[in-house]
Amino acid sequence: MSDYKKKDCDGERRNLLLATSAVGGAAVVAAAVPFVASLAPSERAKAAGAPVVVDISKLAPGEKVVVKWRGKPVWVLRRTPEMLQSLEDVAGKLSDPNSEKSDQPDYTKNPSRAIKDEYFVAIGICTHLGCSPTDKLKPGNAENMAPDWTGGFLCPCHGSLFDLAGRVYKSQPAPTNLDIPPHRYLSDTEILIGEDSNDSKGA
Repeated sequence: MSDYKKKDCDGERRNLLLATSAVGGAAVVAAAVPFVASLAPSERAKAAGAPVVVDISKLAPGEKVVVKWRGKPVWVLRRTPEMLQSLEDVAGKLSDPNSEKSDQPDYTKNPSRAIKDEYFVAIGICTHLGCSPTDKLKPGNAENMAPDWTGGFLCPCHGSLFDLAGRVYKSQPAPTNLDIPPHRYLSDTEILIGEDSNDSKGA
């Protein structure tokens, strides 16, 4: 083989090797990018665990709003004076009236289980088997309940009853009161669910 042809073949071989390496390298990078991206949390995942701001400026007494935090329903109920009075009236009928066995922040360990008595914040999941209790906020027959019912929540799955502070009645399937998430007031009209501070006694 002439020197000219040999050089020509060597050049073609070198060019082919370079081209093959470049294509292979590009394929490795292309394959690695989605893999690395999959290791980072998605926007949806970050949003699922992020604190949630609830605007309570238009929440009328007796009304409840539901928001999602970490995939769970969180209730914010604005209680009337009559609702707050009922918390005292039913204390003797409750399994854990002082929330000694229940999961809640220290700053809500009081009869109303709240930072501000008027607003009740709780995770709307029954502590028995994870069903979502329904509202039975009005007293007595207005909610097709017993005449002495003072308002609260009923888990339709197995019948657990909770008062208007999410405290479970005696002899119910649910072992503890409804859980209360960490939260704090950003202002008189906004509650931050999922985050608290060293001083969560109000805005």
